[in-house]
Amino acid sequence: MSHILTVAAAQMGPIQRTDSRDDVIARMLKLVEGAAHRGAHIVVFPELCLTPFFPRWYYETMEEADQWFDTQWPPAGMQAVLDLARQKGVMLQFSYAEKTPDNHHFNTASLVSRHGEEVLKYRKIHLPGHAEYIAERPLQHLEKRYFEVGNLGFPVRRLDFEGVATFNAGMLLCNDRRWPEAWRELGLQEVDLVMIGYNTPVANLDVKHEQPPHLKVLHSNLVVQAGCYQNNCFAVSVAKAGVEDGHAMFGNSIIVNPFGEIIAQASTWSDELLVADCDLRLCHVNRASTFNFSAHRRPEYYRRIVDQTGWKRPEHTLTV
Repeated sequence: MSHILTVAAAQMGPIQRTDSRDDVIARMLKLVEGAAHRGAHIVVFPELCLTPFFPRWYYETMEEADQWFDTQWPPAGMQAVLDLARQKGVMLQFSYAEKTPDNHHFNTASLVSRHGEEVLKYRKIHLPGHAEYIAERPLQHLEKRYFEVGNLGFPVRRLDFEGVATFNAGMLLCNDRRWPEAWRELGLQEVDLVMIGYNTPVANLDVKHEQPPHLKVLHSNLVVQAGCYQNNCFAVSVAKAGVEDGHAMFGNSIIVNPFGEIIAQASTWSDELLVADCDLRLCHVNRASTFNFSAHRRPEYYRRIVDQTGWKRPEHTLTV
């Protein structure tokens, strides 16, 4: 067994409201074809890769928003992509808006084996934004209106890609990558590869504080690099990019190694493939030293992390 898992980040350019599902599927087929040609074992797509990022639009009712949700498995049109992946012998990770048979709505990621079977599902937990229309915002971010908090936790699956590698896989979606608790949940399950899809706008969502666009990229890279370093894993963090419905998303897909180094990075705002060889033996270097969790973690001192949500100031002020 080689210990080398070759991963592909399939960055996608914008999906306009006028684009058909067939248009999107055609682009995904081309990306899978290209990734397989370059020797990838896993292809990772962005968050909500089958639709525009519809949470920027306000709908009065969920019935209106339901047009963007898939109720079937696989989602409409995806069978063609899964068939191509099976033909090429590659795994796929993709994200979609899921409506369950009992009328629950989730932002969902699915990992599918090279035989076409779903082997891991994740539903986004850290939903950003707001639930009601806010007039002064230049861009609405209504994930809290359209999605429920995921109910599957942070699962990790041990997978044997025959003849290539055995590895532990986990997934996050967009805002999850900013929360160290999410990474640690995966890290405590000895995750080797974290797959992350995201859609992040260039525009500021905080109307009271202006941040230059380069800080958005810095923060996105920073949290993924730190997550990989502190949890001894590789990550494929892949974006939707470019100007969608008049709003720019910064893209900047990356692949990161367990030392926090960026080993591949997007250079466009279009459909683009990043491919990198991941030597899974590197995941064990710091597991035996700096981040040997068994030897160094002290969970008895971490209760505040799980017992408390908002800020709580110290009770007394000292004059100094």
